[in-house]
Amino acid sequence: MELIDCISPIDGRYRNSAEPLAARFSEKALIKYRVKVEVEYLIALSGVKGALKPLSAVQKAKLLAIAEVSDADAALVKKIETQGHAGIPATNHDVKAVEYFIRLKLKAAGLSHIAEWTHFALTSEDTNNLSYALMVGDALAFEIIPALENLRAQIEKLALAHAADPLLARTHGQPAVPTTFGKEFKVFSARLERQIRQLKAMSLPAKLNGAVGNYNAHHAALPQTDWLAFTRKFIAQLNAGRKIKLEANIFTTQIEPHDGLVEIFDCLRRADMVLVDFSQDMWRYISDGLIIQNTVAGEIGSSTMPQKVNPIDFENAEGNFGAANALFTFFSAKLPVSRLQRDLSDSTTLRSAGSAFAYNLIACKALLRGLSKIRVNAAAALEMLRASPEVIAEGAQTILRREGVTGGYEKMKALTRGKKLSLAGFAVFVDGLDVAPKTKAELKSLRPETNTGLAAKIARLKI
Repeated sequence: MELIDCISPIDGRYRNSAEPLAARFSEKALIKYRVKVEVEYLIALSGVKGALKPLSAVQKAKLLAIAEVSDADAALVKKIETQGHAGIPATNHDVKAVEYFIRLKLKAAGLSHIAEWTHFALTSEDTNNLSYALMVGDALAFEIIPALENLRAQIEKLALAHAADPLLARTHGQPAVPTTFGKEFKVFSARLERQIRQLKAMSLPAKLNGAVGNYNAHHAALPQTDWLAFTRKFIAQLNAGRKIKLEANIFTTQIEPHDGLVEIFDCLRRADMVLVDFSQDMWRYISDGLIIQNTVAGEIGSSTMPQKVNPIDFENAEGNFGAANALFTFFSAKLPVSRLQRDLSDSTTLRSAGSAFAYNLIACKALLRGLSKIRVNAAAALEMLRASPEVIAEGAQTILRREGVTGGYEKMKALTRGKKLSLAGFAVFVDGLDVAPKTKAELKSLRPETNTGLAAKIARLKI
């Protein structure tokens, strides 16, 4: 299929941005993760008394080779599921198709004698939940967290570069007090860092306890085995070399209840909302001419207005973060809820996890593009700030309070609220105050461009 024929923009218009996630969330990827889990489980069983005889190094190598699923292997699994193959009727069951595929591979490798141990005592959800945990963990470790870290690094770079560049702060959209570009960038850098730290510290619960979580089949076949210890050891072994760790969840029904996945989705949703907030602020700064977008040769901003340089990357980011969060919010509401010991609604829902991650990655890359094409218009920001000298009123009324001037706040309110103040007019006002000459000089020295408090220091602080 050509990209132009795709229904979803993930696989069409934005394929280049989302491409890395194909190796994590495609149907082929899910098959690979399932085969890996089943093969690793077979190897683990070889150390269980009464189960498989210990496997030789050569036999283990053959098993691990099966886990290296090729495109042709993945296609064969789908064929077993949908059409049948080599005397195997169509299973119409994706995990059972994986089991039969492994059996065929075992036969070809001269390991038919261990075929019956494939998927031993497991329910399909044992394979699936481990596969999704590995899948999500890899997507986070190799794609999403690096993208978020790259974004934070770029925002932090802006914070340091413009730590002391004055900017008019607005509250309720109105001129408020002076700040700096760097400090405002730093706020978003710090907020995003908090979510990244939480993501990195998260683990993914996973189960391996059978049809309703009681090890019924395991215990019936091998009652002498400590299956709780086996589960913990097996899942710990899957963590080798992994950044996002799995942890054994012993307390489940047929399904792992997905609380860990939801924690990750919620954290990603919070990170996305930080970046939506950032995108909207950048959009406003661009609209006000405080941030300038560099033009790209040959690029067109409007089909009819040739002068336009639109903030499309920030708008694109906002829209795609919104799409990701709509899915993350749905997942958080749906996945932890299952009728009795299980229903299938979680299974079909989880198949859309890749779409949420894809929208997230598309948005991150759009925002990075936007940041690569901007520059701060410090001169325009300074001019805007100087055009609102009334923003020194906060500092002035606080100094008056310090000096014990009765009604200092009210005096400044009468002078400035709903009015345009000039520095000359403010000086006249100060001359009429009953305060010490030193205090009058202090008040007259207030300037919008220098009354930025600790903004520059805050912008330079390490997070």
